[in-house]
Amino acid sequence: MSASALVLFSAGQDSATCLAWALSRYRRVDTIGFAYGQRHSVEMAQRPLLRERIAALGLSGALGEDVVVDISGYGALAESALTAEGAIAMAENGLPTTFVPGRNLVFFSIAAAHAYRRGVEVLIGGMCETDFSGYPDCRRETLDALERALSLGLAAPLRIETPLMYKTKAQTWTLALELGGAALVELIVEHSHTCYEGDRAHRHVWGYGCGACPACVLRAKGWAAFAS
Repeated sequence: MSASALVLFSAGQDSATCLAWALSRYRRVDTIGFAYGQRHSVEMAQRPLLRERIAALGLSGALGEDVVVDISGYGALAESALTAEGAIAMAENGLPTTFVPGRNLVFFSIAAAHAYRRGVEVLIGGMCETDFSGYPDCRRETLDALERALSLGLAAPLRIETPLMYKTKAQTWTLALELGGAALVELIVEHSHTCYEGDRAHRHVWGYGCGACPACVLRAKGWAAFAS
């Protein structure tokens, strides 16, 4: 088992699965989160609870420290339907209005600085190409370029791991089952948050959400395929 890793942890389905995946492969796993003015800020309230519950499953690695970075100024500058009131739809440029320009580039750059100071060489994120939502910074090609740029800029080796990159949402649910059994699946259903509207009033078989935003639709579709 390798030494340590830093997981970009938002408390969504994907990052929760990545946290469990990292704990099965690294002796120590730290987490980092970002408050960037997201409309679905309820995810920030779910982070400590979900971290605690996943750690209690007794996966191989030890859950280390967590840090939350306030980058709300960036969120205001990179205004989108995720950081301001606005319709969630496709924009004229072919990208969803929920696209926050450069979000993953900013996240990984900050995470890399934190990891550098802690002697951590592996960053882990839940980005996925298979269920691509129109976000160009979720592509492996983008992250390969960023991995090289960060390694060069820090003059230190750095690896970006994306265990969900080529998995569908159904396969992500299956991976959670393989990693932590039904207990992990239920934790993700009950305590993770993905809905862009920040809705935790409506409970579905796949978890909480409005049921209509793109994130909810994708999660529900994946659950249906997983459960069938």
